[in-house]
Amino acid sequence: MNLIFLGPPGAGKGTQAKVLEERFGYRQISTGDILRAHVRKASPLGVGAKGYMDRGALVPDDLIIRMMEQELGGDETEVILDGFPRTVPQAQALDELLGRLGRKAVAIAFEVDPDVLTERLTGRWTHQASGRTYHVKHNPPRVPGIDDVTGEPLIQRPDDTEEAIRTRFAEYEHKTAPLLGYYEKSPATQLLRIDALAPIGVVSEQLANIVRTKDTAA
Repeated sequence: MNLIFLGPPGAGKGTQAKVLEERFGYRQISTGDILRAHVRKASPLGVGAKGYMDRGALVPDDLIIRMMEQELGGDETEVILDGFPRTVPQAQALDELLGRLGRKAVAIAFEVDPDVLTERLTGRWTHQASGRTYHVKHNPPRVPGIDDVTGEPLIQRPDDTEEAIRTRFAEYEHKTAPLLGYYEKSPATQLLRIDALAPIGVVSEQLANIVRTKDTAA
């Protein structure tokens, strides 16, 4: 069963995708990675996409769908789509593509309380050289603002400030949240919801149960 992850930035979609890759052999597909690969190879689709990217314009949906068709049509491994679809037209096109390929998918909404998630993200501090992360409340360094291992200063990434997070949430609500309404009515792709603010292990088990149930039903 192929999975479509929906949720705001910081909801843990990337973390859980890695867990499912290790436990069930899923392959995570990132639209950005696919675009960069096509551009790097100078494939016909990549050449077409590069023209839009160089102008700072959005790559048209039809190009993205054709790239997705190549990804999904040439490999029967079940996949996790994270970051696609982003809009209702993309979701409609994806449903049509999956139907043509005879593949089924479940959309999983990572539900969060924006205020709680903002508190989690704004409390995150990082050791830039190693990528080690701390949280002022949930995983504080021994000395505030200092990396436990090197003694070097910690930084807060620009996208972890409250203003940046609120902006990202607003953009998600405006552009991507309508997908939930689409999938609630879609005859092709079922929508399921999970509590993404539960502990990581609990979220992983929620997802594992979905995978096992759907695989058995199939």
